[in-house]
Amino acid sequence: MLKAIVIVFAALYAVALGVMYLAQRRFLYFPDPTRTSPSAAGLFDVEERIIATPDGERIIAWYGKARDGEPTLLYFHGNGGSLESRSGRIRQYLDRGRGVFMMSYRGYSGSSGSPSEAANIADAKLAYEAVRSEGVAAHDIILYGESLGSGVAIAVAAEKPVAGVILDSPFTSIVERAGQLYPWLPVYLFLKDRYESILRIAKVRAPIFIVHGEADGVVPVDMGRRLFEAANEPKEIKIFAGAGHDDHDQHGSFEIINRWIDRLRAGQLRDIR
Repeated sequence: MLKAIVIVFAALYAVALGVMYLAQRRFLYFPDPTRTSPSAAGLFDVEERIIATPDGERIIAWYGKARDGEPTLLYFHGNGGSLESRSGRIRQYLDRGRGVFMMSYRGYSGSSGSPSEAANIADAKLAYEAVRSEGVAAHDIILYGESLGSGVAIAVAAEKPVAGVILDSPFTSIVERAGQLYPWLPVYLFLKDRYESILRIAKVRAPIFIVHGEADGVVPVDMGRRLFEAANEPKEIKIFAGAGHDDHDQHGSFEIINRWIDRLRAGQLRDIR
């Protein structure tokens, strides 16, 4: 009887392992595929851009130009939602004069294809070049990585010259977080999209600002702290007591981020490159 129970358990575990392996990206990415124009979202001063990839996909991005003398945020969003669901954030930064170029991932907001780490990072580098082709200099580009997008932003910043990097609720690696959520699975062996930010961040030489909620239940704040410790100077971190994963704007993060940008632009951060 015991042997039979063990065999059944092993068979069920093997089936569960197979399902999780084959469907792993369904557990990581939660795209809203709906394509909405910026004007339909109330952003009449924002234009849609289409980035053509070498493998034949079309990536949708929204671009609102900066006022003269202001930087442009190259924004990589989190793993859920769409460009439209972040229209409020875009509006806030545009009203401050900052430019915003927000790229969607494959399968999101009308973009073709399916998301993956390799595709998202490759497309993000194309988005960087698209911003440069709009006439924005490298020293006027600030990367903004939100949650999953923090892994994308770090990968881009490790290779491309930028003025600064803002990491919003960042993680150390998807592998580590998956291991915490699914301790019964050998995620370190079979996970395809790993986003090893803790290993990449040492290559980032631009100033870094990390914002994180103390009560973040999606990405533990300890990950933000450890990523901060691994980063090069100049770097700053702001932890918002009581804030969760995506509500720290209700705790004053928008003003604090903008003050950091102002100091960055004024040359008041040490070792700005």
